[in-house]
Amino acid sequence: MRTAVELADADGLEAVSMAKIAERLGFTAMSLYRHVKSKDDLLLLMLDWVAAVPPALDEPHADWRAGLRFWCQEQWELLRAHPWIVHIPITGPPVTPNHLTWTDRALGMLGETRLSERDKVGVVLLLASYLHTTARFTAERGPTTQAARVPYSALLGDLVEADRFPALRAAVDAGAFDYASSKDKAEREFDYSFGLARILDGVEALIAQRSP
Repeated sequence: MRTAVELADADGLEAVSMAKIAERLGFTAMSLYRHVKSKDDLLLLMLDWVAAVPPALDEPHADWRAGLRFWCQEQWELLRAHPWIVHIPITGPPVTPNHLTWTDRALGMLGETRLSERDKVGVVLLLASYLHTTARFTAERGPTTQAARVPYSALLGDLVEADRFPALRAAVDAGAFDYASSKDKAEREFDYSFGLARILDGVEALIAQRSP
């Protein structure tokens, strides 16, 4: 699995093939099929291999919200470390051991709430879907640079007319599309925290509704 993951990390899923893996390992491609039946099985094994659950996920948190924020942070770091994950075709719910463990830990963080088991599953699937979609957007957009963001803001300033796009013009004039002044790498990357906070606000409202 390490060889397959190294190929994917370096050049994307397109670089992963039984032939290339066999070449790196000094075997024939046919010999690998004795251990992995198909490319789809290989991708699942790769996904489970990189998704080893960090021990910190089992540490106690202040409350369900802090726990889920930490869970999402760890998921985000995994997705950003291996961008090819978001391009693996989704053929069904997660069934590999490590992914089942991730799901179990997230559900456990909601254990003290009054949400039903169905509600808890819905929350975890919503969070996972949001992170996956956001990570895919980030991966397909490519690296963020000030040179890429500033011209877009300037372009909007030239194209957006106040009489035709009043709300968009107000956002442009307020600097909503301007690139962050910070040069810190983490702040230059797409920030998923705003959307996450809104989702958790919704979960908090749902918990309040379910409380007596």
